[in-house]
Amino acid sequence: MAMTTPATRPANPRFSSGPCAKPPTFTLDQLADAPLGRSHRAAVGKEKLKSAIETTRDVLGVPADYHIGIVPGSDTGAVEMAMWSLLGARKATMLAWESFGAGWVTDVVKQLKIDAEVKTADYGEIVDLTTVDFDTDVVFTWNGTTSGVRVPNGDAIPADRAGLTICDATSAAFAQELPWDKLDVVTFSWQKALGGEAAHGMLILSPRAVERLESYTPAWPLPKIFRLTKGGKLIDGIFRGETINTPSMLCVEDYLVALDWAKSVGGLEGMIARADANTAVIADFVDTHDWLEFLAAEPAIRSNTSVCLKFADARIQDGAAFAKAVAKRLEAEGVALDIGAYRDAPAGLRIWCGATVETADLEALMPWLEWAFEAEIAAQA
Repeated sequence: MAMTTPATRPANPRFSSGPCAKPPTFTLDQLADAPLGRSHRAAVGKEKLKSAIETTRDVLGVPADYHIGIVPGSDTGAVEMAMWSLLGARKATMLAWESFGAGWVTDVVKQLKIDAEVKTADYGEIVDLTTVDFDTDVVFTWNGTTSGVRVPNGDAIPADRAGLTICDATSAAFAQELPWDKLDVVTFSWQKALGGEAAHGMLILSPRAVERLESYTPAWPLPKIFRLTKGGKLIDGIFRGETINTPSMLCVEDYLVALDWAKSVGGLEGMIARADANTAVIADFVDTHDWLEFLAAEPAIRSNTSVCLKFADARIQDGAAFAKAVAKRLEAEGVALDIGAYRDAPAGLRIWCGATVETADLEALMPWLEWAFEAEIAAQA
C-alpha cells in the first residue's frame, strides 16, 4: 500500500553536519556592519576579533586564565597546530572512534612519528577512558561527528595528570558541557554548532599547555602558520585577535551574529537544551519504529548534535544502497538535505540536531523519514 505523502514540510530542510544550519533568525542584512575592505589590523578589525574571542569566552564559560585564539584552517588547522607544537615531549596516547580521530592518529604516528599508543573503538562506541594513561599526552575527539558518539563527561581524566589532554571539540562546543579543568587544549570551528562560515578555527589553551609551549621545542621544523611562540615565549597577540594570517572580516561578523543569537536563547545552557530537545524528537521516533536504530547503542554516549542512524529491517538487501536511496528521496522532495552517513561510516543517515536547528523542523521531518523508508521498501520489492 502506498504511503500518504506527509502534509507538513520542514521550514528549513538543512540538516547537514557541517557546514550546519545558520541560526534560525539569520539574514544577510545582519552582516552589514562587517568592516569590508579594511585591514584586520586596523582598530575596527582588532576590535571585532577581540570581541569574537571574549564573547566566545563568555558563552562557553572558558576560564579567565585560558588563552583563546582564532587560527587558520578550521578545526583541522587548530588540531594540527596543537599537535605539531605540543607533542613529542612525552609519550602520547591517541584515541579514535571515528574518521577524524583516525586522521589525528595518522598525523602523529606516520607524520610526526611520535612514540604513541593507539586505542580505537568501532563506530557507535568509544574507548574505555578508565584504561587510558593520562600521564601521557592524550589526543581525542569529544564528539564523534561521523559516528554519533560523545564522551559523557570528564570524570575519567585525573586532575593531577602529568600529560596534556588535546581535545577536538568541533561538534561538541556550544551543545555539550566541556569540563575545562580536565582539558588543556580545545579546538572547534565556526561552521558546526553555531552555523558559522568555514575556514576559521578556534584554539583554546590552558595554563598547562602554555607552560609546555614555553618549555619545550619540537624536534621538527614548524611552518610559520603553526608557530605559537617566539623566543621561548607565547605570542600573546594571537590570543588578542592578532591573527597569524588574514581572517575574513565577513566571516568574523557572521560569527559575532551567531554568538549574539546564542546569548539570546540562553547561552550555553539554552543551546544544550535546544540540542537535547532536537535529539529527543529522533529518539522518540526510533523508539516507535523497529526498522531504525541509533548507531550508538548506549544512550549515555549518544551525541546530541551529529545523530547517526542505521536501518534494521530484514527486507533490506543492500544497506548502503538503501540508505543512499532514502536520503536521495528526501532531498528530491526538498525536506532533508545532506543527511547521508559520512563516507567512511557505516551505511545509514546522519541528522544534525544542534541548537541552530528548530525542533519543529525535526518533528516535520520524521513522517517524511517513514514515507521515504516505506517507498524504498516498496521499490525494492
